[in-house]
Amino acid sequence: MKLKIALIFLVAHGASNFSNAQAASTPTNPLHRQYREGERLTYRMKGTNEAWRYEIDAEGVVKKDAGGRFFEEYQWAHMTSSEQPVSLALSAGEYRQKLALDPEQIPSGPDLTKVDPKLIGPITDMMTFYADLWLANKLSVLKKAGDHFYFRNPMPPSSWADGNRVLVGEDAIDFDMTLKSMNSEAGTAMVEVKHVPPKDSALPMKAGWMQEPVGAGANNWVEIVKNSQGKYEAGVGIETFTVNLIVSTADGHIVSATMENPVTTIERVCEDEALTNCGPPKRHEILRKIELAMAR
Repeated sequence: MKLKIALIFLVAHGASNFSNAQAASTPTNPLHRQYREGERLTYRMKGTNEAWRYEIDAEGVVKKDAGGRFFEEYQWAHMTSSEQPVSLALSAGEYRQKLALDPEQIPSGPDLTKVDPKLIGPITDMMTFYADLWLANKLSVLKKAGDHFYFRNPMPPSSWADGNRVLVGEDAIDFDMTLKSMNSEAGTAMVEVKHVPPKDSALPMKAGWMQEPVGAGANNWVEIVKNSQGKYEAGVGIETFTVNLIVSTADGHIVSATMENPVTTIERVCEDEALTNCGPPKRHEILRKIELAMAR
């Protein structure tokens, strides 16, 4: 299974610079998160990653840190694969994922080397949903239906490498955000966040064959995996994400979310880490789909 996730927290400082430049007298942000200590949120995540299908629960509670700042703490449980229960490492029961939508907090990602590998996908997909909504809150430019903003990511490419199996895993993306609709009867807003390739990608390409564009525009995705035979499975390509978030306008929590993540790659199996002694190229179409909904 190839894990293709956008960890976009590195845009925090760039977003902070933009937000600080905005006028104070702006309309009310309908996406603003209002926390209540002790509030409980449980989500069911369903994922399709090529041929793999899974479901898992994220059971959360709102807490305060020592500085009085709110955050949401999630425990992952009840994972199934193709409708069959999946055993997780004992460490999974102790792991807690901390997330926050407070625009005054700077998000940070977890140490993925210390989690059960089966949880890396759900953890980072959840981070993507929260980071997208956090960014929309931080920029505070989506006020009414139809509002749109294109955010050019000023930060280096983001990584999902674990340092063990995945040696290199990076993508470079900009953000195209739209407040698609407001539903006053349901008390929700629909936000679309497209993760799109920047005009110029700063990805580190280890070999010359990786420079040739796979699709329209510069390659913005690269991954190098060391397999069990000691060989290097290398891929380069173009990736996009389309995230749709249904957000409560009462308190800003995520009601539901979907993500569609196609990646078109050229892949080679190489004998050396420099990726110069490689087999023939293979074109590969990856499509990941994720659904998140509050459990009733």
